[in-house]
Amino acid sequence: MMQTFKSPTTVNPDNPIAVMKRYELKYVLTKEQTDFLKESLQGHMQEDRYGLTSIASLYYDTPDRRLIRESLEKPEFKEKIRLRSYGQASINSPVFLELKRKAYGIVYKRRVQSTVSLAERFFDRQGNIGFDGQIQREIKNFIGYYNKLLPSGIIIYDRTAYFEPGGDLRLTIDQNPRYRTDDLDLTSSMDGIPLLDEGGSILEIKVQDAIPLWLSAVLAKGKIYKNSFSKYGEAYRRQLLAAANQ
Repeated sequence: MMQTFKSPTTVNPDNPIAVMKRYELKYVLTKEQTDFLKESLQGHMQEDRYGLTSIASLYYDTPDRRLIRESLEKPEFKEKIRLRSYGQASINSPVFLELKRKAYGIVYKRRVQSTVSLAERFFDRQGNIGFDGQIQREIKNFIGYYNKLLPSGIIIYDRTAYFEPGGDLRLTIDQNPRYRTDDLDLTSSMDGIPLLDEGGSILEIKVQDAIPLWLSAVLAKGKIYKNSFSKYGEAYRRQLLAAANQ
């Protein structure tokens, strides 16, 4: 029987407010590695109840792209803010404003449910995001610190999420990752420019403690090695390269 997540660190699209703290490890996979991994997960992990889900994230940044520039320098502490939709958004469909920080390898995430229209007003300092409370205050302080944040890029991918029954291990496989640096509207489309070669995917392992031995053995057998790949960072690098070649 498939289980729903009960941990407070679970990213559940139905939760209006969530707080997460965990380690996140990333890997870039070929199509062959993706197929091998999916087969190897059988008997250890289960797909969550959402199945294959298309996700779009609109990242906000300062006019001079301070957040992504500092992140690419790989500091011990970095942070970003994004508006996330599950499937193509409409003006009033649920979306999630997420404040994500990483310090010494541990990821801390704050998120609150809202709508595109409320979020646009919120970033223009014309209203609240939707749910008042500590998380909204943290996000307001974040925006106030950076003074002005604007839509910077959209990252889109097709995600399958897995969970370990009775454990805290979570794993996601993001296929067909793509990006846009124009038409920065979550209600527009789910189209974008590919970030990887055809069939490639991005594996993220999310865990409170250590990777179990069985998964370490799977990664070793599949020659799957840790990579610091950032979807938003790669999109930004490509944008800079395109501008330099004009």
